[in-house]
Amino acid sequence: MTMFDKTLTLSATLAAALTFAAQAQAEGDMEKCYGVSMAGQNDCAAGPGTTCAGTSTMDYQGNAWKLVPAGTCATIETPNGMGSLEPIKS
Repeated sequence: MTMFDKTLTLSATLAAALTFAAQAQAEGDMEKCYGVSMAGQNDCAAGPGTTCAGTSTMDYQGNAWKLVPAGTCATIETPNGMGSLEPIKS
């Protein structure tokens, strides 16, 4: 493994750690709300075959979540009903 490869691997690992740390801190006042994001604007979890953030394929996809202020998820109205703290089965 070359020095460039080691540096690249270390940089990618550090970036991932910082992303997870920031998300964990943000989740303190936030909650995951399923079924409220627009296509490609989810924060994570979008079902099999997807990688995470920005991978939902349709508006209000039930298995894709968006971080919203804590206590507001169930008050978010969509064309398919209200937001959910659990994945919405189609």
